[in-house]
Amino acid sequence: MKIREARPGDEYEIYNLICALAAYEKASEQVNNTPQQLGVDLFKEKICSAIVAEDEGRIIGFSLYYISYSSWKGKCLYLEDFFVIPEKRKMGIGEKLFHKTKEIAKELRVSRMDWQVLEWNDLAINFYKKQQAILDPEWVNGRLFFE
Repeated sequence: MKIREARPGDEYEIYNLICALAAYEKASEQVNNTPQQLGVDLFKEKICSAIVAEDEGRIIGFSLYYISYSSWKGKCLYLEDFFVIPEKRKMGIGEKLFHKTKEIAKELRVSRMDWQVLEWNDLAINFYKKQQAILDPEWVNGRLFFE
């Protein structure tokens, strides 16, 4: 198993994992991205980046992130999605992906790394607590959709 940067062609497997994550979160119908658009966004327009966990040539997990900005803190890294297939969990793969994402954040000299986790996702919450993350209950998320 190795952790590496995503490269062109990976967008199809990453997209399949995004769909698996959406199914796990009971939100499959909300995915309207495509592997083709993901490829453009990752490799042509470079508006986001990804690293993958690869085992015997198969992508079994990913971390997708981008640079965000805080008026208080400056440059930040936003971890948009982080996922390891269920049959490969509890093997340290998620921890390696998460640590690599933290290393990238430090290399980019960001002031913080942010992400969201669903309040019912105890598995993820416990994972983040194990990573000594601060899970902030004060903030309410706001969102607008544009079609």
